[in-house]
Amino acid sequence: MADVVLESTIKCPNCGHQKTEIMPTDSCQYFYECESCHVLLKPKHGDCCVFCSYGTVPCPPIQQGAGCCAPDR
Repeated sequence: MADVVLESTIKCPNCGHQKTEIMPTDSCQYFYECESCHVLLKPKHGDCCVFCSYGTVPCPPIQQGAGCCAPDR
């Protein structure tokens, strides 16, 4: 199995600002505030976290083929 990538660049759909962040490996990140326009990003319908919706790399559980990291799925 390939190594898990922990860095993902989030792009704000509101203003286009981009920032590379380190993804958590033990939980999902459901909210992310854009540091430029301060819009609060939430996962798109069907995605488990903001990295899966707005990042360049999906979250670690998805990369590992474990499925969504949300506890109820």
